[in-house]
Amino acid sequence: MDVPIRNSGTQKIVLDPASGSRMFYFDQQDDRVLFGDIRTEEHVLCDGRALNISPDAYTDFRDLPFPDESFRVVVFDPPHLENAGPKSWLAAKYGRLNKETWRDDLRAGFSECFRVLKTEGILIFKWNETQIKVREILALTDQKPLIGHMSGKAMNTHWITFMKGER
Repeated sequence: MDVPIRNSGTQKIVLDPASGSRMFYFDQQDDRVLFGDIRTEEHVLCDGRALNISPDAYTDFRDLPFPDESFRVVVFDPPHLENAGPKSWLAAKYGRLNKETWRDDLRAGFSECFRVLKTEGILIFKWNETQIKVREILALTDQKPLIGHMSGKAMNTHWITFMKGER
């Protein structure tokens, strides 16, 4: 399968398969990162700001189109909302999980992210547990977290780092 990749002149060593609008990147055009997403959309948020989701490559984190052990780092920030209205600005900004399949979808996402990650590579996982607790999400992978940190006013956002071990 051919994967359309913009700005592909530089070796991509980092994969973000659900990059959305690249909100937490210092450099939203960092040429080391392959920014992927299943969506290409433009929205105006409730405060009037533009929200653009324009990935370098179409990627469905459940079925990534890359060979095994392709990336040194994978950043996995999947949608975390299962309850969001069809016109919700939160759903536009962060995406939405399928209420019936989210466990299988995230299980497949973890599996694919670890598959394309090099041995001893780093997976950075971000999760907001406003609707689904992080312990439920971590149960969807057999990989062991290395470190984690909670952030935000209510400490609901979790940043968790994994290091992929030998097969």
